[in-house]
Amino acid sequence: MLKVEDVSFSYGMIQVLWNISFEAHEKEITVVIGPNGAGKSTLVSLIAGINKPNAGTILFDNEKIDSLPAYSIVKKGISLVPEGRRVFPQMSVHENLLMGAYPVTDGAQIKRSTEQVCQIFPILKDKGRDLAKTMSGGEQQMLVIARGLMSNPRLLILDEPSLGLAPIMVEKMLDAITQINENGVTVLFVEQNIRESLEISDRCYVLENGRIVRSGDSRELLADSHIKEVYLGF
Repeated sequence: MLKVEDVSFSYGMIQVLWNISFEAHEKEITVVIGPNGAGKSTLVSLIAGINKPNAGTILFDNEKIDSLPAYSIVKKGISLVPEGRRVFPQMSVHENLLMGAYPVTDGAQIKRSTEQVCQIFPILKDKGRDLAKTMSGGEQQMLVIARGLMSNPRLLILDEPSLGLAPIMVEKMLDAITQINENGVTVLFVEQNIRESLEISDRCYVLENGRIVRSGDSRELLADSHIKEVYLGF
């Protein structure tokens, strides 16, 4: 579904990514892991059209998208949930969800999407009239993921969805990612919770210092000596 080919990117004179190539297959969960500052957030910003690569190609369903504006990429079926729980604090939970549905013109589809995300995150239905700023950090993270689903994407990209959450909320978030994928949505996410991410994903890429240094089946990488030493502390 998604193919990134030899992509490089720099902020001015500072190069962040070097010749990145990877694929996200339809109906799978793909995870990109790596330390802080490795370039993970920059990578997903390129796919979503927020930044443009200096070199290389990004294909979605064999169509080149790396020169398209972000809003056109959303309309093609890619939704990015950025890092940092960026809710609209003075708007209600329901209004936040509707903001995610701006590309959708079918009212019946918006209603179906609202019902679907509330099945995944029941708390959103209970708090539909509450202001987003009154929610806990974990609840806000549920809201931004749900908002990302409201455009009915085929590919959902999540940037550090468990960042700053308590362990029990991390588990709930990863369970939600699995459920979203089981509902037919292809998922690409970047994470620092390495073991848990490898356990729920199909395919993994390891990004270090702007380069892919490992890739393969997620379960196989759990046994990789480099992963064990650097990320799992064995």
